Formats: sequence, C-alpha cells, structure tokens
Amino acid sequence: MKLHVSLNVRDVTVSIEFYSKLLGALPVKVRDDYAKFDMESPNLNLTLNQVPFSDGGSLSHLGLQVGSGEEVKAIAERWISAGLETLEQEEVECCYAVQDKVWAIDPDGNRWEVFVVLSDVPEERSSDTDCCAPGSNLVGISRSN
Repeated sequence: MKLHVSLNVRDVTVSIEFYSKLLGALPVKVRDDYAKFDMESPNLNLTLNQVPFSDGGSLSHLGLQVGSGEEVKAIAERWISAGLETLEQEEVECCYAVQDKVWAIDPDGNRWEVFVVLSDVPEERSSDTDCCAPGSNLVGISRSN
C-alpha cells in the first residue's frame, strides 16, 4: 500500500524545486502543469497539479512519521542543507502526544512536518489541540524560496 497525495499548486516549477529538496528526490514525471514523485521511502505517490485556486481550504497540514528523534534531526539537517527554512521543535505537546518535529512550508503555504511520537499525553490531561493548526505555533517559519 502506498499513500497518494495530490496537491494543487500555483507554479509547478517552483513546487518541483521545493519538493525535490523536501523529499531528497526528483520527480519521475514532469509536464508543463504536472509533476509526480513516486517514492519508496517514504512510501508516497505525490502529484502536483498546477491550477488556479484561492488561499485556504480544509487542509491543516501534511506529515511523515518516523521512528526516532535521530531521523527527525537527519531530515532537518538535509532540509537546511538544501536551503529550506525550517522550524524544529523538541518535546512539544501536540495532538495529545509528546513529539520531536521539524516543519517546512511549501510555496503554496502547505505545512509539512516530520515527527516522532515520544509518549502519549494522558487522556485526563489537556493538550494543545491546535498545535498543528496553520499560524498557531509556527509563527517563526516563513515560506521557502
């Protein structure tokens, strides 16, 4: 089984540059208004469709869960080396779990996180449920060029 995500983008060329850096791979298919990344690790089929659209929508964010904090740090280092602006968070409570994570934002404002769950937050304890909401604790990060 492979996850498929199809994103509308304003400029496919700019988005190809961003996603090549984010994923550490080049697309397997490119057209004037389309690109496809077919990844084995992560097991992902990501397509970019250049179409006009307005800001907003129902998408909160996208993410990849990894197995360790070392993997989060390695991806953060790769993203920084590739020139992406990132926001790293350690032992942050989010979505009723304690997590280490790193964020990047694509040219169209979609927020991507790579995270590892360190522990659950007990049900009786409150958690910051809008921690991953656009604009909440990601104020320090801006869109990458």
